[in-house]
Amino acid sequence: MKKNRLSIVVAIIVIFLIGSFFVEKKEATPEKLPTVGVLQFVSHPALDKIYKGIQAGLEEEGYEDGKNMTIAFQNGQADQSKLATMSQQLIQEKKADVLIGIATPAAQALANTTTEIPIVLGAITDPVSAGLVKDNQVPGGNITGVSDKSPVAAQFDLLTEILPKSKKIGILYASSEENSKFQVEEAKKAAEKKGLIVKTYVVPSSNEIAQTVQVMTSEVDTIYIPTDNTIANAMQTVVNEANKTKTPIIPSVDTMVEQGGLATVGINQFDLGVQTGKMAAAILSGQTKPATTPIYTFKTGDIIINQKQAEKLGISISEKIKSKATIIE
Repeated sequence: MKKNRLSIVVAIIVIFLIGSFFVEKKEATPEKLPTVGVLQFVSHPALDKIYKGIQAGLEEEGYEDGKNMTIAFQNGQADQSKLATMSQQLIQEKKADVLIGIATPAAQALANTTTEIPIVLGAITDPVSAGLVKDNQVPGGNITGVSDKSPVAAQFDLLTEILPKSKKIGILYASSEENSKFQVEEAKKAAEKKGLIVKTYVVPSSNEIAQTVQVMTSEVDTIYIPTDNTIANAMQTVVNEANKTKTPIIPSVDTMVEQGGLATVGINQFDLGVQTGKMAAAILSGQTKPATTPIYTFKTGDIIINQKQAEKLGISISEKIKSKATIIE
């Protein structure tokens, strides 16, 4: 009898020790957190704000970097070869579960690397013409996201209201920017509807911007800038040259007004990032799939006025417009 009891006790101890071994082994292998891979085209205030908005949007949906999710961030600094390499790193080394591309070149680099991992677009004006989706309402593949298409017609309404004497408009953009080409065509139509004379000025790179703006300021009354990363990255150069002749600039995004543009009707770049982050969170949690999630487009924009720049240029803006605007002092 005693011998049987001893055998039972020994068996229980052995089972306990074996169980403890497996529990300890399991605890020693931490569970991999889901990873969101973010690839940004280049650093400038607009895209940097979008990235901050993405982090905020993910957090609003319950995903906090370092706690229950990991963000792997890469910035190509406008180098196409880096974008391709970084795309592969996010997929092969970081094992990203969802990818986010900030600006068209970054999104295209990710799309060229994978057709399986979900990709969320941040700041792409027209995903269809950029070759990223077949249809904005039913993307049909592994890509969806947020368009930064700005309200061009409203921008020209504002331009003619605050600059009634401007008749010749020069549009400045980079030949490498797919975003810009689409928006330039819309801008030309909007300007011509207003009876304005439009001339386009295309730069192949940032090296030609200063000289091109010098030419523009001798030929046009106002400079219009679409959503263009190359120009945004050199906005201070544009402002410095335009200020020499007191030529006003109407850009497409709020951050470029903050940098010395006169005014715009634009989409808040931080809000754009928040929406991008929320869409990534919904895909990460399995609530939605890119193939059936329409491209999100903002319906309205905010009027932003740089009062300090208006005073520098000697331009008086009515109280009626100011009462509806965000004023940058």
